[in-house]
Amino acid sequence: MDVSLGSMQAEKSAQKGGAHTLDDVKRIFETQRANRWNVAKTTAADRIAKLVRIREALLAQREDLQSAIYQDYKKNPGEVDLTEVFPTISDINHTVKHLPRWMKPHKVGTPLVLFGTHSEVRYEAKGIVLILGPWNYPFQLLMIPLVTAIAAGNCAMVKASSKVPHTARFIRKFLSGLFQENEVAVIEGGHDTADALLELPFDHIFFTGSPSIGKKVMGCAAKHLTSVTLELGGKSPVIVDATANIEQTAERVMWGKFINAGQTCVAPDYLLVHQSRESALIEECKKVIQQRFGRTAEAREKSPDFCRLVSHGHFDALKRVLDSAVADGARVEIGGEARHEDRYLAPTLLSGVTPTSPIMREEIFGPILPILSFSSLEEAIEVVRAREKPLALYIFSQDENNVENILRNTTAGGTCVNSLIVHLANTNLPFGGVGNSGMGNYHGFFGFRSLSHERAVLRQGFPDSLKFFYPPYTPRVKKMIELAMRYIG
Repeated sequence: MDVSLGSMQAEKSAQKGGAHTLDDVKRIFETQRANRWNVAKTTAADRIAKLVRIREALLAQREDLQSAIYQDYKKNPGEVDLTEVFPTISDINHTVKHLPRWMKPHKVGTPLVLFGTHSEVRYEAKGIVLILGPWNYPFQLLMIPLVTAIAAGNCAMVKASSKVPHTARFIRKFLSGLFQENEVAVIEGGHDTADALLELPFDHIFFTGSPSIGKKVMGCAAKHLTSVTLELGGKSPVIVDATANIEQTAERVMWGKFINAGQTCVAPDYLLVHQSRESALIEECKKVIQQRFGRTAEAREKSPDFCRLVSHGHFDALKRVLDSAVADGARVEIGGEARHEDRYLAPTLLSGVTPTSPIMREEIFGPILPILSFSSLEEAIEVVRAREKPLALYIFSQDENNVENILRNTTAGGTCVNSLIVHLANTNLPFGGVGNSGMGNYHGFFGFRSLSHERAVLRQGFPDSLKFFYPPYTPRVKKMIELAMRYIG
């Protein structure tokens, strides 16, 4: 690897740490602008080599990543592997396998009126991509977009969340050891730094976070007509009908809700259960919580398998949400214990919640699960449709007619039937939101396409059918136009 002035400056910045200044941000952007055409011209083999380098470095530094995330969240190393390492490696492997085919121009058909031409679609790099990572899965939700950007031949400036300082420092060290800053640069700092980045004319912005900040990102992007991918969130529902297998439902919902202490964009935000199964499901969910995290409240607080909230501010906000729900009439079935100094909020189930309860207004993003009952499937569907379009919607049912009814009458970024969250693990599926829960999608080819420009190319050969339509518009030319209209398509 060549050592340039830019790479030496990046190394010094990585060693001293601290936020980048506005001058730093502008300088790095200009170095990437000067280099973007070199990166865009790289072959599939070149890009695959970079991705393999990331994969091997991650495997070698896996314990360091586990340690960094533990310091930020007290997350079990096994859960780090499951939620951070595995998804990143999986996406890299899938991309390495398929990238040569994705990069090849693909031919498209020719309408009769354009007889004599040949057309294709070429995927070309957009240029410089800004990736703003979130705090909840700070490694994989930054790295997978970066893998996608590299696969598409882009330069990238990435910013990890300042709310997870240990992981952010790991990411800075990790990437600065693999890339020169004129290709991939890690930008450090808080909101002011992010604001400075958003003022620059990037070719694409990839943001993962809340809808409120997503609107700000989109507004800044509009100033430069920059395309965006917004991975947001929302209140993702679980619908459990009268035919659902209660034991399986409890096992899977409790996993999907309480992994990462509920700080997951596709975590179930509320549970809609048929009134005939509500009591049984609540009891089964309580059993699962006790089996996984401890029989008593004290044991659950000491569990090494349940991580902490990201900050004291997030803890305080969730505690207010919980207290407000209880004051409004919700009943704590299990959990509710909270300890500010440790940022601990117990796995909590709330019954007696109604669609108008305060806890149903905003995404919870924590270990609190409101449970509502319904008497008919139409009632459950109306509860879902009364809210913003969710990032995910989950269905537990053994009745295919009910499943189809829900799918036809709702919309969501993605859906699992009789499971949760794992649609993200299938790299052949697009992942993204709709409406308030996001814009655009990624994973696998869908990410490659999102961070590429699809360029239409038409080559004129022989014969040239267009010459039959040149003016002047004589009766003969008009006849040819009429003929073409007849066979249009």
